[in-house]
Amino acid sequence: MTLTQSLLVIVALIATSAFFSLAEISLAASRRLRLRQMADEGDLRAERVMRIQEQPGHYFTVVQIGLNAVAILGGVVGEGSLSPYFQELFDLWLSPTASQTAAFLASFITIIAIFLIFADLFPKRLGMSNPERLAVRMVGPMQVLITAFKPLVWLFTVSTDLLFKLLRMPAERDEKITSADILAMTEAGARAGVLAQREQQVIANVFELDTRPVSSVMTSRDRIAWFLRDDAESVLRARIVAEPFSAYPVCDGDIDHVLGYVDAKDMFQRVLSGQPLSFDHGLTLHKALVIPDRLSLTEVLEQFQQAHEDFAIVVNEYSLVVGVITLNDVMSTVMGDLVGVQDEEQQIVKRDENSWLIDGVTPIQDVERALDLEELPHRDEYETLAGFLMVMLRRVPKRTDSVTWAGYTFEVMDVDSYRIDQVMVTRGKPAATADLVSEAGLSPAANP
Repeated sequence: MTLTQSLLVIVALIATSAFFSLAEISLAASRRLRLRQMADEGDLRAERVMRIQEQPGHYFTVVQIGLNAVAILGGVVGEGSLSPYFQELFDLWLSPTASQTAAFLASFITIIAIFLIFADLFPKRLGMSNPERLAVRMVGPMQVLITAFKPLVWLFTVSTDLLFKLLRMPAERDEKITSADILAMTEAGARAGVLAQREQQVIANVFELDTRPVSSVMTSRDRIAWFLRDDAESVLRARIVAEPFSAYPVCDGDIDHVLGYVDAKDMFQRVLSGQPLSFDHGLTLHKALVIPDRLSLTEVLEQFQQAHEDFAIVVNEYSLVVGVITLNDVMSTVMGDLVGVQDEEQQIVKRDENSWLIDGVTPIQDVERALDLEELPHRDEYETLAGFLMVMLRRVPKRTDSVTWAGYTFEVMDVDSYRIDQVMVTRGKPAATADLVSEAGLSPAANP
């Protein structure tokens, strides 16, 4: 065989190997959601690709038969065609024995390099760029080859299936899509510019509803504005002016005996129409939806939907009122910073690049997100920033107490009747800040 003929054979083998590499990577990398979209648009080949993905054994068997056969032939042809020419070159400097060995190694390395670049790396990178489009083009020729090599395909497929059974390994592709998969896709879309960063954050917030407890969003007991059943109209008016909310619990004697709630819209309508603000004179008292404090926000949404309400009283296991929550509270959690609020109303105020002023009742998920922290220690023991400080200090914090963790210093700035109002968070530990060891008696090893 002449050099020209050998080179033509090598080119043909490289093209064949590239075809099988492209067929392999395009099927493996094809996204089922994209294939389903193509099928819905009328591309029948996409349906065939999805069926092969469900049972890819025959497909990959043909691919491996082709790749291995081409690799063997390529080695035989390449070594036999290139070695004589390399030997003639090396005979100028080396002994016959040494030049023969060097020629074999040179031809071997050359063939390996050519096949690696043109038959493996290039087609696989090409296949990864647009796998679905290439997969639908490859599926027809590959099905012809599956039929042509059916006896060999059957033999190798049965042998492989038997090996999977012996090892008790799943032989079928798992097509289950989890919330983590969806979040990973949205993050990739945000990085690629397909999704806006805020849109991606809204999607992440939706999935977070299932893990966030109602207590992380509700208005806590000490901040609830409520009425007594027999409050005078002047008291009701003064309370509305001082604490304007969309709804107010109405109680009998104390806050733990809730009779219902009054909608602020009903009160405004009566004021505008000149009617008296009194529960004894027609002011509507709505039945309150009561929910336990262990529900997730997803479950709260379900409760609102079933009861056709947007306001609920939150109670603990002792039937004591611990807070109230509205549909708007839940939706604000989903929308995040898309909901416009004034700085003074925000629970987290960024002062500069390295400091934040944070309300003590801020949900710990929001604190972690604002500070770009993956997870704070003892995460399952608290739900708010105040709870984090109590757990770390092992006592009720007082003003100037501080905790240092992961390069951040959390310093209590204001305490009102044992309730932590404001916490100053700074990146990096200031020299004047007391160490956690002296404040809480904990081991230095507990604070990286």
